[in-house]
Amino acid sequence: MPPKTQSLADFKIPQSRGSSREKREARLSNMPSARVVLGVDPGLHRTGFGVLGIETAPRYLAAGVIRARADAPLPVRLETLFDGLCDAIKAHHPDVVVVEDLFSTYAHPRSALLMAQARGVLLLAAQQSQIPVHSFLPNEVKQVVSGSGHASKSTIQNAVKARLKLKELPEPSDLADALAIALCFALRQNVNHR
Repeated sequence: MPPKTQSLADFKIPQSRGSSREKREARLSNMPSARVVLGVDPGLHRTGFGVLGIETAPRYLAAGVIRARADAPLPVRLETLFDGLCDAIKAHHPDVVVVEDLFSTYAHPRSALLMAQARGVLLLAAQQSQIPVHSFLPNEVKQVVSGSGHASKSTIQNAVKARLKLKELPEPSDLADALAIALCFALRQNVNHR
């Protein structure tokens, strides 16, 4: 028996319902509860990751950068990112993996497409380890961590250092961004669970 074909009329586009505040509150209410969170800042050459313990206050556990050779073919770089995140997951046993949502500007659509591939293999690493994934928009991460949705990289680095009581500025910025993503989850979880 041949497979059933579908026409365009069979596909329904979901309608947007509710305000952005209602959507954000619904998304926050569906956040998984976590004691260990792994934040990931995807990149094709450098992917930062940061691990926080969440008790009464977030505390720094570990951080690092997964480096892929810039001159390697794209599939090899993606494999390096995948393997690196699998190693980080095995080493730290997070309850949730948190990444930034992708965004694109009309000026750089190719960059967004390439970044989507990196993000995809990182999400696959989490999925294969059966770890829930949560995401935030970049401006939300900046707002929650620093108080400004348009904060600079250096402002984020300083905010992460202060909030986690680190002795040194977290560098490179990919590492600081990953810690900020994890910190955003930790702070949102604490607010949501009160």
